[in-house]
Amino acid sequence: MPQTANFSSGPAIEIDGLRRTYRTTTGTLRRRRLEVEAVRGISLEVGRGELFGLLGPNGAGKTTTIRVLCTLLLPTSGVVRVLGHDVVQDAREVRRRIGYVFGGDRGLYDRLSALDNLRYFAELYALEPSHLRSRIDEVLEMVGLKGRERERVEGFSRGMRQRLHLARGLLHDPPVLFFDEPTIGVDPVGAREVRQLIGDLAKAGKTVLLTTHYMFEADSLCDRIAVISRGRIVAEGTPKDLKSAASDRTVVEVEAYGVDEAILARMRALEGVESVAMEVRDQAQLLLVQARQADQLTARLLQLLEGIRVERIAAREPTLEDAYVALVTQE
Repeated sequence: MPQTANFSSGPAIEIDGLRRTYRTTTGTLRRRRLEVEAVRGISLEVGRGELFGLLGPNGAGKTTTIRVLCTLLLPTSGVVRVLGHDVVQDAREVRRRIGYVFGGDRGLYDRLSALDNLRYFAELYALEPSHLRSRIDEVLEMVGLKGRERERVEGFSRGMRQRLHLARGLLHDPPVLFFDEPTIGVDPVGAREVRQLIGDLAKAGKTVLLTTHYMFEADSLCDRIAVISRGRIVAEGTPKDLKSAASDRTVVEVEAYGVDEAILARMRALEGVESVAMEVRDQAQLLLVQARQADQLTARLLQLLEGIRVERIAAREPTLEDAYVALVTQE
């Protein structure tokens, strides 16, 4: 369960009316300029010592928001502060107080050892030379790379690279940490260890902002969650709050083959149906149908699926993932 955080001395993160617009071009023969609003007026606060989750589909604006917070992007408009420092006017002070950990392979020097990577970043963070080696040893132990630090990064697995990303973000012991999908591509054992580390950092008083596509991860770790869709926050609260918003619904899971868009449209038009989402698993299709009026819903769905191969159909109580799916598909 999420720990009880001690939020004091004002918010660690303040976002007021954040907007971020990209200018791009489209077309092949006749190029024309296009403005894309990645973030459309987000406002939120994260308390000191809080573990806050930012959830949303790809392209919703999560990573753009984090990059503004990390001073990697300038906001188009709005005010953004970290520990009271404006990310535009006081960018240097913000950078001294934050750590940024992201998923993927970028951001490391493959031909260097893990130790040399950390030495390089420690110099960028201006760590005291007298404490440099002891701090590197400490973070290597923390992320489970002690004993492997002299190996070249090019020979590291995806999970080991992610551990090195974590070590880099923790080197200067920042009070505010941003984790952007930190367990993506990591094996189950490694992902569990990363989640344990994130939870321990929050318990130790760090402020953590986490983005993830794994709902169970957000449910188990986060004190509060904001759901962002199409650049706007569509819900905010504790995991329990978000789940309770969907507590009056029933979720029917249907595993089938050969469901097309026309059938999905007819399902969405059924009385009482709030949302219909589909996942493809191997060759099977898993339909998640949420409805407020569940009476005879199973029978009505089977009638719509007449002539379709149905492997399984079952009703259950909604989860955080179901609440999330309903929020990001309702527009």
